[in-house]
Amino acid sequence: MNQEEENSQNIKSFLSFRLNKEKFAMEVEKVIEILEVPRITHVPKAPEYMKGVINLRGKVLPLIDTCVKFGLPAIDLKIETCIVVVAIQINNEMIQFGILVDEVLEVLEEDEKEIQSSPSIEKKNSIEFIKGILKVDEEFLMILDLDKAFSIDEVHLLKTSEEVSTPA
Repeated sequence: MNQEEENSQNIKSFLSFRLNKEKFAMEVEKVIEILEVPRITHVPKAPEYMKGVINLRGKVLPLIDTCVKFGLPAIDLKIETCIVVVAIQINNEMIQFGILVDEVLEVLEEDEKEIQSSPSIEKKNSIEFIKGILKVDEEFLMILDLDKAFSIDEVHLLKTSEEVSTPA
């Protein structure tokens, strides 16, 4: 393998986005599509971070307010607000859901070697859903590990909410 092939194997694509005033990124391979915010149907007794469900081409798609999920103030819907439809694998099953973000910024291609480890005060207190930190143009982007950001109980809730039908 030559040097150019080796370097290209270390390059990963990330979708960067804003939550509140912070910048985050996730691996592009987890992203199915990006949508404008349609009508949201609220689900009674759902956790605070679950904004509701949306109709995606006839399929019920659970919607998470990512800011609330990560302890930030709820997203205030604006023209820049988007839904990023993602897929994660839990117990050999692919689960799709939407995550609400304040704004999608850009797709970045970065060398995996540039990713710094997740912040922690000590190893046992590391923030598990942060895969690492990228420094881009003097700013830090926190890279989310979507598989760890959602527990099995939360994924069960998302699957259950898919059974709720949206009004026509």
